[in-house]
Amino acid sequence: MFTKPRPNSREKRVPKPLNPVRLNDLALHYVAQFATSGAKLEDYLRRKLRERGWEGEGEARLRELVERFVEAGYIDDEAYARAKSGSLLRRGYGSRRVDQALNAAGIAEEVRDEVRAGHNEQRAAAFAMAKKRRFGPFSASPLDRPLREKQLAAMLRAGHPLNLARGVLGAATIEAAEAWVHEEME
Repeated sequence: MFTKPRPNSREKRVPKPLNPVRLNDLALHYVAQFATSGAKLEDYLRRKLRERGWEGEGEARLRELVERFVEAGYIDDEAYARAKSGSLLRRGYGSRRVDQALNAAGIAEEVRDEVRAGHNEQRAAAFAMAKKRRFGPFSASPLDRPLREKQLAAMLRAGHPLNLARGVLGAATIEAAEAWVHEEME
């Protein structure tokens, strides 16, 4: 019995070059699947253009497509910044790391300033990190100086200001740390 030879499944299939319709479909799929900013969508589409090539004129359509998505409400940089900022703060990241993440996502400085966490939100984020990583009052073992310094360094790397990291790590008990979070700024 004669069978047709199978195409080699290891051979990489060359994708078709993009045209305006395929580019629009890629952008719609990306926006439907991920919360994104205008700059992140533009970077994604630019990468796809490099990978696949283009039929016809080039990147001029990219900026136009992103602007059209912003006008249609598919992309809202401010809403994205609020959601991303809130998510990172709840996970225990400090304001510096949040600002870095928003900058990397292409969020404008004025939008970043608008969504920047207040002092109480920053305290809550420091508390969340200490709780999650079992730092300070959440530690199961007594803290010696080297361990305390390691915890402080981790808090600083996570983007917390020194005074907030010291505040949460210096709490003697979990109740004291909770009271510190809700304490009003002087």
